[in-house]
Amino acid sequence: MRRNARLWRIAVAVLPVAAVAVLGPAPSALAQQQTAPSIVVSDGVTQPVFGYADAIRERVFVESTFDSDGDGLRDVIAFDIMRPKATENGLKAPVVMDASPYYSTVCRGNDSQCKQDFDGDGLLDLWPLFYDNYFVPRGYAVILLDMAGTNKSTGCPTTGGAADNLSAKMAINWLNGRAVGRDAAGRTVKASWHNGKTGMIGKSYDGALAMATAATGVSGLSTIVPIGGVAEWYDYTRSNGLVTRGNHYQSSLSNTVTDPDRRAYCKPVRDALAADDGDATGDYSSFWNERSYVKKADKVKASVFMIHGLNDNNVKPDHMSKFWYAIAEHNVPRKLWLPQVGHVDPFDFRRAEWVRTLHRWFDFWLQDVPNGIMDEDQVDIERAADVWETHTSWPVPGTADTEVFLKTGPNAGSLGLVPVARPATGTFQDTPSQSQTTMVTNPTTVSANRLVFLSEPLSAPLHISGTPTVRLRASADQADTNFGVILVDYGRAERVAHTQSGEGITTLTTKDCWGGSSPTDDGCFRQTTKRVATTDYEVVTKGVLDALNRQSVRNTVPLAPGATYNFDFPLLPEDYVFEAGHQIGVIVVGSYSGYPSQVVQTRANIEVALKSSKVTLPVVGGAAAAHAAGL
Repeated sequence: MRRNARLWRIAVAVLPVAAVAVLGPAPSALAQQQTAPSIVVSDGVTQPVFGYADAIRERVFVESTFDSDGDGLRDVIAFDIMRPKATENGLKAPVVMDASPYYSTVCRGNDSQCKQDFDGDGLLDLWPLFYDNYFVPRGYAVILLDMAGTNKSTGCPTTGGAADNLSAKMAINWLNGRAVGRDAAGRTVKASWHNGKTGMIGKSYDGALAMATAATGVSGLSTIVPIGGVAEWYDYTRSNGLVTRGNHYQSSLSNTVTDPDRRAYCKPVRDALAADDGDATGDYSSFWNERSYVKKADKVKASVFMIHGLNDNNVKPDHMSKFWYAIAEHNVPRKLWLPQVGHVDPFDFRRAEWVRTLHRWFDFWLQDVPNGIMDEDQVDIERAADVWETHTSWPVPGTADTEVFLKTGPNAGSLGLVPVARPATGTFQDTPSQSQTTMVTNPTTVSANRLVFLSEPLSAPLHISGTPTVRLRASADQADTNFGVILVDYGRAERVAHTQSGEGITTLTTKDCWGGSSPTDDGCFRQTTKRVATTDYEVVTKGVLDALNRQSVRNTVPLAPGATYNFDFPLLPEDYVFEAGHQIGVIVVGSYSGYPSQVVQTRANIEVALKSSKVTLPVVGGAAAAHAAGL
């Protein structure tokens, strides 16, 4: 008992006593006898019949099962709750939860909103994002949870480690009566108003926490909506043995999300992250296994609605594909949006349709509204700026792996569905300073530092859907080198400008409003428009490999100079249509700093055996479609 009392004093020491008065009086006996309020469904969706300004606002603290900072005390997880006032009179509400490490540091959304307590009473006055404004009046509770070691939660961030991954589970356990929650004064608080169902949502790190929580198999989590979320922390900082974010990035991100006044305190935890992350080799280890949600997909019970930019160069789309393929193997109910933007929230690239779809998704999974959303096409794909198409699954049905071989040519090499008849080679020298622009422009100009292979202009559109793979049969004159392959669409067209500022959107000065408001939270957000540009080519997808990890990402094996090996690796997943008249390009390089990835300084001379080297494309219609397009 002494230990717990000390724990709660530490957790709430910075909070004013006024924060404990939020529970309100217990319902009267008369109120209990009255018919409990309920949601109103019209036109197939819940209606905004509950107040926002008068909603109950509270902060709850739950003792966790872990001690991330090693101080001998279990971490305390803090979260803010907003729920309709009617929950005091019997309304049973599900929860929409956004667990995040960012509420007091990086902040959330395109409007960069942090949690704000303007009057110092220990309760939030400004709630980031639109979830509270929109869903509370429709009979939902909203929880914004501080990940362990961030904002009001104790401990230290572990960047995808166990403490991160279990933070939201603690709140779900409390919601379902499996853990004790307390208010700022240490008084026990129960979620008697909860209907037993929780949906998690969030972008980027928040999306990672949603997948992490689902991967625990926790009971009471009904659905997750990860937006551009990290599914494999190894793949966020590595790719096929190459370090893509170095300088001990896990430790650096932990520092970023920690409040400045706790950074010195949490330094030992960050030092441990830096010591264990394996930056020296880029190899996979138990450190990364702990941070894999794909490998725990068999535990996922919640439905999944994924949104991921096909041109997301921050959290690359292989996070989406690996998690998507894994949950598909276990028949998890699922839905997917694939836009042409980068690391952008759907609220900022398809706002009205996003809110409509998310509303119906949560109504179905959390309020049991039979709205037919699961009978609709599973996948929405943005084909051009604001031009969407739907498909029953992804990869698109009818897709088949199609081998496209690297062949000789007069200046650039060529591509074909059959390999060269006789052995042939292409040679180039790795250069660590070559930019991506240099790699892909002027494809018919011979360069000593790349190999280029071009199709003839296509006679019909060619649609790829899924994850391309590469096999290079090659040798190097050094014991170490890298490989990079880029798939390019050469042809002038208007495209989403995902490489420019905004990653495909332009933020306007005008605002629109979504849901209820209060004097401190108006529910209004800056509008956006899609940004486009007319360009001569598009980098469709890309991939890298550390040649030392050709056998496994777990171990490095030096090359024998002059020896020939098979180098097999995936490119990033894609869903793309090469238009008729365009040319498909395959660029082969050594170091690829623009991926981005680390480079090696060996400047190896590399020889590629073309007869056995190929790109396998997931072509809709398979080899017949590729042949019809002129490959």
